Order: sequence, then structure tokens, then C-alpha cells
Amino acid sequence: MRRRYGKIERFMLNPHQVQEELLLKLVKKAANTEWGKRHNFKSISSFSDFQNSAPLQNYESLKDDIDRIRLGEQNILWPTEIKWFAKSSGTTSSKSKFLPVSLEAIEQNHFKGGRDLLAFYCNEIHETTMFSGYSLKLGGSTTPNSSNHETYYGDLSAVLIENLPFWVEMRSTPNQAIALMEEWESKIEKIVDRAIKQNVTSLFGVPSWMLVLCRRVLEKTGADNLLEVWPNLELYAHGGVSFTPYRKQFEELIPKDDFVYLETYNASEGFFAIQDTVESQGMLLMLDNGIFYEFIPMSEYKGIESRTIPLHEVQPDVNYAMVITTNAGLWRYIIGDTVKFTSTAPYRIEITGRTKLFINAFGEELIIDNAEKAIKQACVRTGAEVKEYTAAPYYMEGQDSGAHEWIVEFSKRPSNLEDFETVLDDSLRELNSDYEAKRHKNMALKAPIVHEAKPELFHQWLKQKGKLGGQHKVPRLANDRVLIEELLRLQRDTHL
Repeated sequence: MRRRYGKIERFMLNPHQVQEELLLKLVKKAANTEWGKRHNFKSISSFSDFQNSAPLQNYESLKDDIDRIRLGEQNILWPTEIKWFAKSSGTTSSKSKFLPVSLEAIEQNHFKGGRDLLAFYCNEIHETTMFSGYSLKLGGSTTPNSSNHETYYGDLSAVLIENLPFWVEMRSTPNQAIALMEEWESKIEKIVDRAIKQNVTSLFGVPSWMLVLCRRVLEKTGADNLLEVWPNLELYAHGGVSFTPYRKQFEELIPKDDFVYLETYNASEGFFAIQDTVESQGMLLMLDNGIFYEFIPMSEYKGIESRTIPLHEVQPDVNYAMVITTNAGLWRYIIGDTVKFTSTAPYRIEITGRTKLFINAFGEELIIDNAEKAIKQACVRTGAEVKEYTAAPYYMEGQDSGAHEWIVEFSKRPSNLEDFETVLDDSLRELNSDYEAKRHKNMALKAPIVHEAKPELFHQWLKQKGKLGGQHKVPRLANDRVLIEELLRLQRDTHL
């Protein structure tokens, strides 16, 4: 870990050199693939050559090539064999994405990212005893591809669990057989039954599902908090969704002043960033883990017709769509996430939302970052705790104004729901000038409409969709009413 930390310091000091070296290495390795020949990779000797030779991509533009690989063809996007695919649940669409995961991506990106997380942690906490116990990892499931039984797909977490080295498996819980169970509720029960008998020292997983598991641990043991079950618990590494709505609930579950929370940015497409210190604002962008980065200012975003900028041109506090080139054959791929830089020396980022996860029905350009901060402020002001939420535009007929319609499931109800609505509205006005302008005198937007969800509404929706567990999550914002109408129907039907 000390040796690795020295290499991390190198890319922190020489970020642009490290990134350019990596790009040329990726291009050279893939020069004789079908993709490399199609885009004349052998002639590329600089980033500008790369921009001119290879067009921007999204999943739709790569889908035909990916489908061929899933059916057994090789050397199309990447020269080494690809037999694993990370299944991404997408947003409101029921269609799944199958993202190629090469052996290089597993070893040099995902596993390396996990080791880097531990290197950062040990550099921060010199007296750690984490390695004397077990890491509890909460992941998804994996399934053989029905089209070709030599290729496999599953949640990214499941793909990684399937490929863990034996020495990691020895210090992890649950075992692989339980971790990869497909039936989520049965899996939770088996994980709890096993883990409450072990010395768990660290937690890894998506906050929403980890919270479900932790509460079940307390129900099963009768304990008041997790430290009564696992007294040596010292770290929770989380990612997948914003931790802001969950922090207070975890602090109540783990009442320990020096307990460490570290955020990671580990998506189906790659392991991108890690919170490198407890105090850091944002996550350190990992520049030598097999991924080359470009960025599109969201003010100029036009999908695959956009103009990208390299890392050295980014500015703090600007919203960017992230574009990646990976050691699994995703070339200039727009992943759909938006980020902003909290620092450029070194390069640290925070996730602000999705290129398609926003509300802009009335010119308000509301992004997930605005929503998360407003929800947090409403909770602070009203004593509430939010478990899940989603929002969508509400269109009025005739001359009446529109609104944003929210469904919010509380783990702790606000002292007054109307006050919660008011603070939410006021906070959005403060955070977003376009929203504030549209709210002026209710001309384009009225005050938000907030419904209190019945308990477990979002859980039931996920279950209906077959999306319990793993990296599945409820889309926070939508620019249409498909999801919110489904939830409102489910709420009404349950009350009958």
C-alpha cells in the first residue's frame, strides 16, 4: 500500500502526462481490433488525433458491436477475450445495458480501485485493525447469458465477486454462494444470519440497500445499534447514490465519533474516483487505472455531436458530462453522469447528476445536485429523514401554471409536511436561478406538490420491476411522468 501511494502521488503531481501516456497505450493495444482498424488507430499519436479519428459514442451507437461480443465474437472493441458483461438497469427504461468487462478492467481498474481505497484509508488511519475482521460486501447477482453460455452478465458487484482472488474471499462475508443469490429478500436473511456471528470491521455497498440490511441486523439481534453487534466496525465505503439523505440514519446506527465514511465512484463502466481523505471535498479522479477522461460542458451538451475538452481545460464548479475511454473497449463513451470539479490540483470531482436525469419541462434546468441539497435543507429545518424520493413535472391545462410533483418516503416524518414543502421550494429557489425565475409570482411554476409515500412504496415498485438489490436504485428526477404515474397508481391501489 505504501508503494502504491507513491504512484498515486505521481499522477497527482503529473496528471496530464499520466493521462496522455495512458491514452496512447490504450490506442496502441487496440490498433489491430476491428474498431481500431475502422478508426485508423495506428495513425494516432496525440489527443487531437484521437478526437479527429474516433467519434463520440453512447450505448445505442455501440450496441450492435456489444451484441456481437455477447454472442461470442472477439477482437471487435478490445483485443483480449471478453466474457463478462456488467448489466446496468438504466433509469426509467426497462431495457438493460450490457457493458463489456475485460480481464484488464477487472484487474487494473476495479480491483486496483479497491486496493487504492484501502491505501487511502490506511494512509489516513494508521492504527486500523480492519484487517483482523471481515468486510461485509453487499452486491447483486450474476446469470449465464442465455444466448451464449460462454459469456456471462450480472450486476457489476456480482461480476467482481465472481472474480475475486481467494485471499479476498477469505476475509469477506458472506460467502460467494450467498452473495450471488438472485432472490434478494432471501439473500438478506442469509447474509444477516451469517454476519451477526462474525467480527465485521467494514461495510461496502449502496447506502439504500445497506440500510435495509443493517436494520434487519438490529431486528434479528435486538441490539440498539450496530456497535453492539460488531464492536470493531470502523469503515463504511459507499457509492451508487448520494449519501446525503442517508448520513444521519447511519450515524444513528453507528454511534461512533471516529467512524469513517468514504465515498467511491464505481460504476458499471469503470472505477473512476475515491474520496482520498476524510476531510476532502469531492473524490480524487484516478488517472492511472486504465481510463482516459474527456469532458463536455453541460451548457454545450449535444449528445454524441458534442465538443469535448481534455482534463487540463476543466474549471471548478462547472457542470460537465463525463466521457471515458477504457481498457474494456468503450471508446469516447458518454456514460450519462454529470460531475463538477471541487479541485483541479489535484483533480477531485463530485457527482452532480445525469445528462438525462433532470427536470427541464419549464426551462428550470433542475439537476439532481439541486434536489439533493434542497431535500437535505428541508430535513434539517423540519427534523425529517428521507428514505427515498422522486420528482417529475406536473402539467396544468389552460392558463394555469405547472409545478414539480414529488413523492417522498420518510423514515422520520417532518414535524409539519407543509413546512417541508416550503423549505424545499425556498431552497430550490436559492440553488437554481432558473427555477427561481420560473417561480416568480407563480408565472410558470407553482409551489411543489409533495405526496407522502406509504411505507415501502419504492421497495414495492423495485420489486415489481425485478430490480431489488445490487446497484438498482430509484431515479430521483425525470423529465416525464412515466415513473411518477406508476408510483401514484401503486400508492392508490395499495390503499384500496
